Amino acid sequence: MSLDHTPTELETLSELPLPAADELVERFPLTPNPAPASDAVHEEVMSNPGFGKAFTDHMAHMVWTLEEGWHGREVLPFANLSLSPAASVLHYGQEVFEGIKAYRHEDGSVWTFRPGYNAARINHSSWRLAMPAIDHEDFVASLAAYVRADERWVPSGEGASLYLRPFVVATEPFLGVRSAHRFDYYVIGSPSGPYFKGGPKGVSIEVVRGFHRAGPGGTGSAKCGGNYAASLLPQMEACERGFDQVCFLDTYEEKYLEELGGMNVFVVMSDGSVRTPQLSGTILQGGTRSAICRLMRDRGVDVREERIAVDDLVAGVESGAVAEVFACGTAAVVTPIARLAGQDFDVRLPVGDRTLEILHAVTDIQMGRAEDPYGWTYRIL
Repeated sequence: MSLDHTPTELETLSELPLPAADELVERFPLTPNPAPASDAVHEEVMSNPGFGKAFTDHMAHMVWTLEEGWHGREVLPFANLSLSPAASVLHYGQEVFEGIKAYRHEDGSVWTFRPGYNAARINHSSWRLAMPAIDHEDFVASLAAYVRADERWVPSGEGASLYLRPFVVATEPFLGVRSAHRFDYYVIGSPSGPYFKGGPKGVSIEVVRGFHRAGPGGTGSAKCGGNYAASLLPQMEACERGFDQVCFLDTYEEKYLEELGGMNVFVVMSDGSVRTPQLSGTILQGGTRSAICRLMRDRGVDVREERIAVDDLVAGVESGAVAEVFACGTAAVVTPIARLAGQDFDVRLPVGDRTLEILHAVTDIQMGRAEDPYGWTYRIL
């Protein structure tokens, strides 16, 4: 980590050494799907996978109970879940999830990116929602065992990946208000094509007022469904007005940028420096955000994590002091923002060189085209 940055707790935990996948996968024994997707169905999905629409033949699973802790590790056929109508998750929303990808490199090998970060973050989210932590190595073992079982679903080609969705849900049938005594953990996956066909395109963002994704002391730094549910109404209304996404402001003053409905945001100044909202406990500690900050700092870029007033941002765009704005996350990696609008402003921005530099720097490491000095990539197969 560069000298001018103190690593966050998640960044520190993400550096814990991991055994090779060969040593971990046996923790999740495989029960093969007796009726996997046919070659014709597989070919149809892989020819145009989209995002989050089709799912693979298997899923990883384990169970936590108050008496036994985590047990029952397995990879089993993908199937619908059977839940009691009284399952706690349906009433009190105890659930957390992660998003991570498996990439096929040019030599046919399969890798993932910073799984230790996702392991640390799912436990941070679980802590905030009074849910049990998962062993760091078990988390990575579940990903590796699942991907090996469904290796044929890992696409190849620029921008393609197998999107992995690990998640934990409270399944105890109980209506009392307390943390559940049973949780189920799963990993499912969906083949994903390039987020931007034909290259990255700028998106339009509406800065919303009167709606907030999270507040101080809440679950903003946890990756849980409630945060995303809170963003859907303003996002739906913004889409009706012609925008692609929304950006939320701080709760108290509605003055400072926080994050998009599902992505962190960066501002590139005309002098080449980069700014991003500081981690305040109300925004998600994105793994892509963390990687971008480190990559840029190690390349000599001045990266500042600080409060960014939306009025100052708009004035900067109008004066030329702000050159580019982009968002980042697992799905698209880096998304240029070409239009930023609110109640009393509407400004346009280019898809700039710094944005594209950052996009290529991250994806080149993910796809094995560039050296990985940080040990971020982890070989699954």
